[in-house]
Amino acid sequence: MTEPGKPPRREATSSAASGSNRRTSGGTPPKSARRRARELALQGLYQWLLAREDAGAIHAHLTETPGFEKADHEHLDALLHGAIRAADELDAQIEPHLDRRIGELSPVEHAVLMLATFELLRMPEIPYRVVLNEAVEIAKSYGGSDGFKYVNAVLDRVAARLRPLEFPQTG
Repeated sequence: MTEPGKPPRREATSSAASGSNRRTSGGTPPKSARRRARELALQGLYQWLLAREDAGAIHAHLTETPGFEKADHEHLDALLHGAIRAADELDAQIEPHLDRRIGELSPVEHAVLMLATFELLRMPEIPYRVVLNEAVEIAKSYGGSDGFKYVNAVLDRVAARLRPLEFPQTG
């Protein structure tokens, strides 16, 4: 059962998702502060997409989420507030690469695409491969069973357009 305003969470199928050898007592690798920030931003953006609630109220609700204290708060603030402010711009960057109207996306996939596109546009210090990998891993945890494949395909095209210098030159 999920809390209102939070996307459903699926259990990850791979314990090697982060590439870390450290394990928690449950056998899964510990999450980085940035990963926690991205997950919280996803929850907040999901809530915003569904209810268009005020970003400040969403952020206040997120502070009560378990694990909030372990998140990179600066990154969370930048992602959540930045993605909400730039929502129309982000959708305009995403939509040409979709095979359907943006309104037909699941809210989880839409939120993951918006957050990753925001990082690609506004956080050039984060390599595009990191942005894509994080988005895919979060989509695996929170999205539909094959939603991560769709997110990966769309973000590959978005990243190629927004960060052409980071892509290997062919030919």
